[in-house]
Amino acid sequence: MELAELFASVQGSTALTVGILIAGGAVGTGIGFGLLGGKFLEGVARQPEMAPMLQVRMFLVAGLLDAVAMIGVGIALFFTFANPFLGPVEDKWNELANEGEEVAIELRLNDENQLS
Repeated sequence: MELAELFASVQGSTALTVGILIAGGAVGTGIGFGLLGGKFLEGVARQPEMAPMLQVRMFLVAGLLDAVAMIGVGIALFFTFANPFLGPVEDKWNELANEGEEVAIELRLNDENQLS
């Protein structure tokens, strides 16, 4: 596998991971808000005099629920723009550039999927 293909593979895998992270956060938040709203309405229907207290607690839990999704978005943005997985590939690229052409030819002839 050539280094350019390896760069593309790492970036593609990172993009897929970011999509899964954001989608998982969105689905989890949607399910959480649905359950939270349903339980809030059940509680208010049973005891209408408790509505103000239940509403405060519902908004507190809703804020925590949103925070979990925002943490996932933050991690996804970190993977997108800082991409810590490209560091080892860039190090190998620089090493090959310093050693010369012979190492690059040996790398292309290598049958393994890992860098040697």
